[in-house]
Amino acid sequence: QVQLVESGGDLVQPGGSLRLSCAASGIISSMYAMGWHRQAPGKQRELVARVFSDDKINYGDSVKGRFTISRDNAKNTVYLQMNSLKPEDTAVYYCSASDRDPALYGIDYWGKGTLVTVSS
Repeated sequence: QVQLVESGGDLVQPGGSLRLSCAASGIISSMYAMGWHRQAPGKQRELVARVFSDDKINYGDSVKGRFTISRDNAKNTVYLQMNSLKPEDTAVYYCSASDRDPALYGIDYWGKGTLVTVSS
């Protein structure tokens, strides 16, 4: 069983930056994929970024060029660097982990989320 704990959410002004962290109890290098997702009030959860075991990375269209996902296998931690934040980035951000291709088998583990609020 893998446990994921997110941290780093905060209130930030538009144009600002934040770095989110996801600490995993398991060995993330053995995971097929690690990801970040977000859910804004009244909206469906959406993929923000995902990094695969072969280092391939996918980003959601709304964050391309502004957000960067990375991982530190030695620390079993995945990061999300968020720059040029906009009010529409306000959401609860969730970390995820998948043992197999999530497109085929779904996501195996979720964190409880961390709140990011972008407002002046």
